[in-house]
Amino acid sequence: MRHNKKFNHLSRTASHRNAMLANMAISLIMHKRITTTLAKAKALKKYVEPLITKSKDDTTNSRRVVFSYLQNKYAVTELFKEISVKVGDRPGGYTRIIKTGFRPSDNAAMCFIELVDYNENMAKQATKKTRTRRSKKSVAAEAPVETPVVEATPEAEAPATAE
Repeated sequence: MRHNKKFNHLSRTASHRNAMLANMAISLIMHKRITTTLAKAKALKKYVEPLITKSKDDTTNSRRVVFSYLQNKYAVTELFKEISVKVGDRPGGYTRIIKTGFRPSDNAAMCFIELVDYNENMAKQATKKTRTRRSKKSVAAEAPVETPVVEATPEAEAPATAE
């Protein structure tokens, strides 16, 4: 029975899987975006996000813990110097997976995984508001309606007397 064993083994032994995820994490940290299969990207997301969270606290112990996973001092330096500064205020969700279709040879689902704060195109799109048909009604309802001010004339002020 495989009760409560939830992570994807990716058809590899434990040592092969750890080495592959470490290499992919190093590539993601150095290049900010990598193209891979969907299953590997999901496994990498679970692997690299705790490391990015650990890098927010720049202490000797956290550097050693991250180095024990990555085994690459250049990637650790990049993670602690650049990436942790850029994601310092973000509470999580440091990576984004975008599906790109299927690989022609074996029809595997392909995607690219990227660090969220390093894609300027997506950041521009997030700030741009899209308007829908419903929002026009709500915008019109929220806008104050200017009513024309009618000035009282002396003839209108005088009460009409019955003759």
